[in-house]
Amino acid sequence: MLVQKWGNVIIGSLGNVWASFSSFIPSFIGALVVFVFGLVVATAVGALVERVVRVLKLDELLRKLGLAPYFERANLKINSGRFFGQLVFWFLTIAFLLAASDILGFFALSSFLRDVLLYIPNIIIAVVIVLASVVLGNFLKRVVTASVMSAQMHHAKFLGSLAGWSSVVFGFLTALVQLGIAVSIINTVITGIIAMFALAGGIAFGLGGKDYAAHLLGKFRDQVER
Repeated sequence: MLVQKWGNVIIGSLGNVWASFSSFIPSFIGALVVFVFGLVVATAVGALVERVVRVLKLDELLRKLGLAPYFERANLKINSGRFFGQLVFWFLTIAFLLAASDILGFFALSSFLRDVLLYIPNIIIAVVIVLASVVLGNFLKRVVTASVMSAQMHHAKFLGSLAGWSSVVFGFLTALVQLGIAVSIINTVITGIIAMFALAGGIAFGLGGKDYAAHLLGKFRDQVER
């Protein structure tokens, strides 16, 4: 009697396992089909985007804007078509993987993939910010250098480089903020830099312009007393 009871329990457990497994197989096959189809679509669309960007000759525009030396310093070549093609490929791949995860009921994985998809636009914006800051930095460098030289002042190249690199550094920090990387630290650094310049200016004015400041205060006092 006891053996028969144990046998019924084992048969019931195995039946439940088989029922769960048999119900999982259609979901697994459906998720696999969706993911494979997504890989095909992502590969095709990524290749199409890469060709379109090459036809638009975006690389030549970036070279004309003076971005090539910055890529060469990092041992990279300008290949915007490859960048955007891979970006679209991985975006679509993650999107179809998210659909497959929902089919299988892997909700924790789905939540993670959804966060990744929402993060990709931040990467695009950060790249645009860095490129724009580099272009603006080159423009400011030429303008400041030419202006200082036309005014027959000293250290024209130094001031031009300072203006250019200031644009690049602040653009890089802004990109990090857009990506959400160490936002509090970056805000503290920017606040410290501004405070440093303000303090340096105050000290310089206090030491070098204290006599003139006293003269202005004296004139203001005389006018008030009259």
